[in-house]
Amino acid sequence: MPSQAEKCARFIDLHQRDGAFLIPNPWDVGSARLLEALGFDALATTSAGLANAIGCADGEVTLEDKLEHCARLAEATSIPINVDFENGFADDPSTVAKNVCRIAETGVAGCSVEDFSRDAQTLYDFNLALERVQAAAEAVASLAIPMQLTARAENLLRGVDDLDDTIKRLQAFSKAGAHVLYAPGLNSLAQVRQVTAAIDKPFNVLSVFFQGASVADFAEAGAKRISVGSALNWVSINAVLSAGKEMLEHGTFEWTAGMASRKEVEALLAKV
Repeated sequence: MPSQAEKCARFIDLHQRDGAFLIPNPWDVGSARLLEALGFDALATTSAGLANAIGCADGEVTLEDKLEHCARLAEATSIPINVDFENGFADDPSTVAKNVCRIAETGVAGCSVEDFSRDAQTLYDFNLALERVQAAAEAVASLAIPMQLTARAENLLRGVDDLDDTIKRLQAFSKAGAHVLYAPGLNSLAQVRQVTAAIDKPFNVLSVFFQGASVADFAEAGAKRISVGSALNWVSINAVLSAGKEMLEHGTFEWTAGMASRKEVEALLAKV
């Protein structure tokens, strides 16, 4: 099993190579190991996926829940893992910095910090958002491992349709020390091109808001990293809901035709 430092180095290399790379989002150890066995080079956690897996809503997961989850994923896989660290589980910059150091102790290769308060359900004002990223960047710089910090500008995802402010925040987060930038909620390749032309760091795009776009399309638009958020988890939940409704409403089991092959799953898990 590679060391945490080796995973961090591999994660940096992925952001420096040509083109774009996929970083799908597992929600538990099993899904993480299956995705690794399929051949993905890195994984990212999903806040909503973890919340669903432990029976609560997105934003209700505790810091301790997150730390335990990430430690288990990092221990069970040999590829880099980036953490959806929500708002750093704090509003004030100093606590964000302390919590970033704690997530680093779980063995992951990177984490993202967003500029949206889950408690107040509002964006942090520009200055506070910038101070929070700067504190997180300083915390990462103090580590003995080269962990990657992703700064997220949440405007578009939270209903604030202001691409100019999104770009302003991303540019400021870059200067504050973020290694990767992310603005979930973009929904056109034209927007991706506009953002990537204005920034100087690798950019993560959330693919679920785009219809018909491919990895090649995202790479051409300037994106470096492509994630799927909680989509894989929602797909799995939909399968459970559909199967349950069929059994209750019709008393049938046609849903079993869509089952994964036990042999294939066991073979994949044995590869990791």
